[in-house]
Amino acid sequence: MSKKLLRIVEGRGQVEKGPVAEEKLLAGNPRQMTEHFFTNARENFFCGVWSSDAGKWKLSYSEDEFCYIIDGEAVITDAEGHSERVVAGDAFCIPAGFEGSWETIGSVKKFYAIYEE
Repeated sequence: MSKKLLRIVEGRGQVEKGPVAEEKLLAGNPRQMTEHFFTNARENFFCGVWSSDAGKWKLSYSEDEFCYIIDGEAVITDAEGHSERVVAGDAFCIPAGFEGSWETIGSVKKFYAIYEE
């Protein structure tokens, strides 16, 4: 059987909803939703759409992640205190080993693609 193109269409993925883990929470009571669309055969590459309402939490990345902000804004701060504001239309990568925090301002939605060794 040949491989087929997989279109990413919101409303057709596997949805998970829930709060940010309490041990990571720094401010607010953000709720997250992930709509997962694809996992490769080696189970080390994933993509989907993620969203969250207002809040701030700790980040600790073991994976590489490409992000594209679809809607809203967030502030990502690294372990040294350097902050980057990201808004709709911004694309960026968070490398494995990144430590810091994510703060959602209002609400945010992003497309993500994750690769983990």
